[in-house]
Amino acid sequence: MIRILLLDDHGVLREGIKRLLEAEPDFTVCGEAGSVKEALEALRMLGPDVLISDISLGEGNSFELIETMVRAGTGTKILVLSMHENPAFVSKVLSLGVRGYVTKAAAAKELVPALRSLVDNGNYVSSDVRRMKPGQAPKLTQRELEALKLLVRGLPPKVIAGQLGISDKTLYGHRANLMLKLQARTLPELQEKAIGFGLIQSP
Repeated sequence: MIRILLLDDHGVLREGIKRLLEAEPDFTVCGEAGSVKEALEALRMLGPDVLISDISLGEGNSFELIETMVRAGTGTKILVLSMHENPAFVSKVLSLGVRGYVTKAAAAKELVPALRSLVDNGNYVSSDVRRMKPGQAPKLTQRELEALKLLVRGLPPKVIAGQLGISDKTLYGHRANLMLKLQARTLPELQEKAIGFGLIQSP
């Protein structure tokens, strides 16, 4: 029996993934976590065969957890399940030692084959990522694009949140996603990459 731990901060999504996996006779979800802290405890207590982890979490991201697991050589294989499909972002994730990457859009059809590949000591990247060209712009939601245009103008977060009619916390979530999708570390770098991808016009 292949024992799987799920890390995602959306309970509804975890439940859907759990049902998908447990339809397979040799898969069992031995634990669930909604945060990196919970995942660390579950990894220690349960010792799963595979960790399925989102990258973007409400508290930040799971990069540090993944790096810690790879360095420790726990034996638990890691499959990232993420909404991000930008090849540059995927390459960064794989460079950490992750063996599998599946987008949430492809999960219904490709998560099970990806897991079986990992269990057989193979690698797997979902087909929608493989089809993308390296220089192709990442897909942004309409809200992310609106936030991007205001962020690069240097407006204070409270002003941006007010203009978009969202909370500061939601804005910070959009900003974190934009930084991940465009592989930027600072707002000037975010602006530069957004212009390069044609997502915004140069000032």
